[in-house]
Formats: sequence, C-alpha cells, structure tokens
Amino acid sequence: MQLSSSVGTSSTPATNPTTMRKPSLLQRSFGPAGHLWVHAVLCLYAVIALFPIALILINSVKTRNAIFEGPMALPTAETLTFAGFQKVLAGTHFLLYFGNSLAVTLAALLLIVLFGAMAAWALTEYRFFGNRALNFFIAIGIMIPIRLGTVSILQLVVALDLINTRTALVLVYTAQGLPLAVMILSEFMRQIPGELKDAARCDGVGELSIFFRVILPLLRPAIATVAVFTMIPAWNDLWFPLILAPGEDTRTVTLGVQQFIGQYATDWNSVLAALSMAVIPVLILYMAFSRQLIRGLTSGAVK
Repeated sequence: MQLSSSVGTSSTPATNPTTMRKPSLLQRSFGPAGHLWVHAVLCLYAVIALFPIALILINSVKTRNAIFEGPMALPTAETLTFAGFQKVLAGTHFLLYFGNSLAVTLAALLLIVLFGAMAAWALTEYRFFGNRALNFFIAIGIMIPIRLGTVSILQLVVALDLINTRTALVLVYTAQGLPLAVMILSEFMRQIPGELKDAARCDGVGELSIFFRVILPLLRPAIATVAVFTMIPAWNDLWFPLILAPGEDTRTVTLGVQQFIGQYATDWNSVLAALSMAVIPVLILYMAFSRQLIRGLTSGAVK
C-alpha cells in the first residue's frame, strides 16, 4: 500500500487539454514563419494603397515640367513650388467648395447613422409582419447602384424645388448609405446581450431611452465602420453634384477641381494641389476612428 501510494503521488500530473494551444491554419501551412509572411503581405498592400496618395502629394509641390519629366522624383530646390496651392486658394472659391463637401458629407453621415441605427434596432429587436421582406428589400438596396435611378431622382428633386441645393445631395447620399448601414448595425446589434435590455426594462426605462442610453454607446465600433464606408463614396462623388447641384454656390470639391481640367490643356499643379487638400478630411477621419474601425471589423460587424 505504501509503495502504491508513493508511486501514485510521484506520477506526473495529466496535461489539461484546454490549456494546449492548437497551431493555427497559418502555422500549419507556412510553419513558424507564417506570421512574417502575413506582415510582409500587409506591408506590401499598404505601400500599394498609399502610393497614389504619396504621388499626388509629391507632385503637388513641383513645377509642371518636373511633373512630366520625373513624376516619381522628389521635389528639389529648383522644382519646388507652391504656385498650385496659391492659385487654388486665392484664385478660386475652393474654400466654399470644401465647405459644401464637408457640410453635405457630415449631414448625410449623421442621418445615416441615426436612421440606420433606428432601423437596425427595429429589425433586430422586434418581430412583426414583413420583417424578413424588409430585410430583403434593404439587401437589394446594397446590390443595386443608386445611379440607375438618376432620372427619377432628378425628376423628384425638380418637383420638390431642391435643384442646386445642398439638401438634395444630403438626401441622395443618405438614401445611398442607409442599406449598408442597416446591415452592418443589425449584425452588430445581434451580438448585444439581451440581459442588458431586459435589465433596463425591469428598471422602468422606456424603449427610446434604452436605444439612446444603452444601445448607441455600445455601437461605437460599428458606427466608426459605417462612417468610413459611407463618407468616402459621398466625399469622392462627382455624379450627383454634377447633375443636382452644379451651381457656383453649391459645388463640391470634386466638381470644383474640374474647372482646372480643360479640353486642350490641364493645370496639373492646381489639380494636384486641390486633390491634396481634398484628401485631408478622409485621412483625419481614418486616424480618428481607426481603432474603432478595426474593432468593428474584427467583432463581427461585417460578415
């Protein structure tokens, strides 16, 4: 008995299978160097994605001849010039165009987030007749480009007397971004524990207060994802500003840049300078919401 007990106590403890980490598919495929390959591919993709922006910034401070002689060369003391920025800021209404784009984009973004979150809350929280049909209708809105309805949209804008107004652009961009926002926010709302909402209801909190005080604060990663995915198409759009708001007082940045592009000659210094300043809001938005954007993408906000 003593021998058996001593043997039993001296035996090595069994390994807990839950503490053993299984090798990932990447490690099984490429071995220990798998993560290095991933970082190498991501760095290469980052270089490819940032190359056009860097090319615009570099050539925006170079003379016209230097742009054509060496478009990928850095500016030197002989080729460095800020004539394009001076012409854009002093000789045109670029600040007005910039303000129009900023006002239209921010207003549309606010409406997309607010109405998209409300629609997602209704579709995920409540069961009613036509719920699935409405989800399918919203999914169709993602698949069909809004530009196919340009003629009908123009007729509606003219009937409402909104032609050459920023309001028309806000309404169009809101309709354009709502389907994707509803789908993203709906998927994220399904991950919110129901106990939080039930506890608030037990405390006598109304449905509207639950939405604004409980749900919306938890949707910050998803809202950042929606903001990036809906702001960039609205900010870069040229189609609807050209059709709905081509007036001098309602032009956006993308439409204002077109005045430097002529039929026989193009002022590339001014074009590149205007594009360089137009990139600034998108970069600021990404830097401000990059952490929330990554959390939204990795938390299952997008399938």
